[in-house]
Amino acid sequence: MTGNESLSGLYTDRYELAMALAYWRSGRAEEPAVFDYFFRRAPFGGGYAVFAGLGTLVEALERFRFGDTELAFLREDGFPREFLDDLRGFAFRGSVWAPPEGEVVFADEPVLTVAGGLLETQIIETLVLNVLNFQTLVATKASRCRHAAGKRVLSEFGLRRAQGTGGLWASRAAFVGGCDNTSNLAAARAYGLEAAGTMAHSFIQSYDSELEAFRVFARVHGSSTVLLLDTYDTLRSGLPNALAVAREMEARGEKLKGVRLDSGDLAYLSRKVRAALDEAGLETVGILASNQVDEHVIRSLKEQGARIDGFGIGTSLATGAPDGALDGVYKLAETGGKPRLKASETVAKATLPGRKTVYRMEDGDGMAMADVVCHADEPVPDRMVHPFEPRMRLEFTGWRARPLRDEVMRDGRPTGHVPSAAEAAERARAALGRIPPEHLRFENPHTYKVGVSVQLRDLRDTLLAEKRKEIDS
Repeated sequence: MTGNESLSGLYTDRYELAMALAYWRSGRAEEPAVFDYFFRRAPFGGGYAVFAGLGTLVEALERFRFGDTELAFLREDGFPREFLDDLRGFAFRGSVWAPPEGEVVFADEPVLTVAGGLLETQIIETLVLNVLNFQTLVATKASRCRHAAGKRVLSEFGLRRAQGTGGLWASRAAFVGGCDNTSNLAAARAYGLEAAGTMAHSFIQSYDSELEAFRVFARVHGSSTVLLLDTYDTLRSGLPNALAVAREMEARGEKLKGVRLDSGDLAYLSRKVRAALDEAGLETVGILASNQVDEHVIRSLKEQGARIDGFGIGTSLATGAPDGALDGVYKLAETGGKPRLKASETVAKATLPGRKTVYRMEDGDGMAMADVVCHADEPVPDRMVHPFEPRMRLEFTGWRARPLRDEVMRDGRPTGHVPSAAEAAERARAALGRIPPEHLRFENPHTYKVGVSVQLRDLRDTLLAEKRKEIDS
C-alpha cells in the first residue's frame, strides 16, 4: 500500500481530456510541450513553502493509466472510440525537473517543470496540482509548528478531521514538514512512519471510575502508557489518579510515560501538573497537550511558561488551516519549440515563457540569499532583475550558484532513487537551516528575493509587446 492505488487516468478534470481530444484530432498530441508549476503567494501569510509530494507524484505518474473501466466510462461520456483506443496505451513518457522533496521554495519561481508530448503533459495537470498543492501546504504548516515548538515532540493527530482520504497524504506531508509521528496507522504503514497514540475520553467513561480505567490501561500498555487527565476534572481527579497509577507502576518495575491535557488553560494546567509530578519524583513523565493546537498556540504557550513536552496537532495541520489550499498553478511555457506565455493586463500576472532553470545563490556559509530564474540555455548570470519592477536589480557578488532543480523523471521513469518521507523530512530540516531567520518569522516575514535574468525578462517583454500589438491591430 502506498496511498496511490486509486490514481487512474480518471484522476483528472474533464477539461483536460477535452483539450487532449482536440490536440489528438488536430495531430498535435506528440508536439513537444513544457509546463511549469509554481505558486504566487506563500501560505499562511509566511515567506516560504516546504516542497512536498514529489515522491507521491513520481509514483503516481508511473501508474497513470486508462484501463477498461476508465475507458468504458469515457465512452459513455461521449468520447470517440478511436481516441479511447489510443488512450488504452497511454503512459507518461515525459520528463520532470524538480527540487529535492523537502527543499524550501518561494513564490513566483518555477518549482517543477514537466516536458513531453502536448497531450500527456496536459492530461496530468490536475494530478500535479492536486498532489503538490496539498502536500506542500501541509508540510509548510508542519514546519511552522516545528519552528514554534523547537525540540518538543510533535504528533500529527489529524485523520479524523481531514478531508476524507486526503488524511493519508496529510500525514505524510506533516512528517516531511517536521512532525515526529502520526496517529494514522494507514499512513504509518504506507510511508514507514512512527505511529503514536494515547487514549480517548470514551475509554475512561466506559469504566465505573477513572482510576479503574487508568489501571487497566497501564496494565495493558506498561511503560508506553500515556494517561488522559481531563475527562472529569484535570487537577482534582485526573492528576491524583494518574499519580496513584504511576506509583503502582513503579512498584512493579514500570514507568508512566506521560499524561495528556486536552482542554482548559493548557499553560496553567501544565505548570500545576508538572509541579505535582516533580514533587512525586516523577520527573521523567512527559506532558502532552492537544486541542486546537497550531503554531500560534504553541508559541503563546511557550511565552506563558507552559511546561509541555509535546503537542498533538490535528485539525489545523491536516486541513492546512486557515488557508485550506495553496494557490499553485500549472502554466504552459513552450510548445513546438516556441516560448509561450499567458498575458495579462498587469506584468505581475504574465507568466515566464520558455524552458527555464533556477539557481539558488548562496553565501560562503551556504545560506540562501536569492533565487534567479534563467532561460535554460544561458549561463549562470552575474545579476538578476525584479520580475515586475524594472528598476530593481541585484548583483551577485561573492555568492555561488547552486541549481535548485534536477531531472527526476526521464522517459516516464525515475532518474534515480525516489526519497522516502523520512529522507524528505531530513532534507527539510537541513534546507530550513539554510534560510535566514527573517524569512521564517510568522509576522511580516522579510520577502525572499526571487528575480529573473535580463535575457528571460527581455524575452517575456518582447512576447508581451507582440501580443499587445496583435490585439491592437
